[in-house]
Amino acid sequence: MKVILTENVEKLGNIGDLVNVKPGYARNFLLPRKCAVVANQGNVKEFEHQQRQAQRKLEKLTQESELIKKKIEALACVVTHRASEDGKLFGSVTNMELAEKLAAAGLEIDRKRIALAEPIKSLGAHEVPVKLDAGVVATLKVTVEAAAE
Repeated sequence: MKVILTENVEKLGNIGDLVNVKPGYARNFLLPRKCAVVANQGNVKEFEHQQRQAQRKLEKLTQESELIKKKIEALACVVTHRASEDGKLFGSVTNMELAEKLAAAGLEIDRKRIALAEPIKSLGAHEVPVKLDAGVVATLKVTVEAAAE
């Protein structure tokens, strides 16, 4: 009996797979638990339609993310902080501060998407990855300068 999986089933397949199983397994386990639907002509067409829609949505999301990536990479972010004579900051530059700088430049990026491994604590140029939708990662160029006293 052919079924389309609607959930990941261990040792059988993943969501969307068309698998051939014994009728008793499908009738007594997969179908009652809504882990699969019978692979008749209507269900196969509906599933293919849903896959096409999801693919189009992903392509649109990827295009939007690429546009945002270009804007972020064209931006040069300058942050000024008090620093010691040897170049160490009193405090640090955090992802919240970088999100505020991006918002001031017109880009509303959630601070959780700015992937700082640890806060920036030294003067100079730094590159910070920004994780966008659809697996797109932009690189923000941050320059930390000492504040004039």
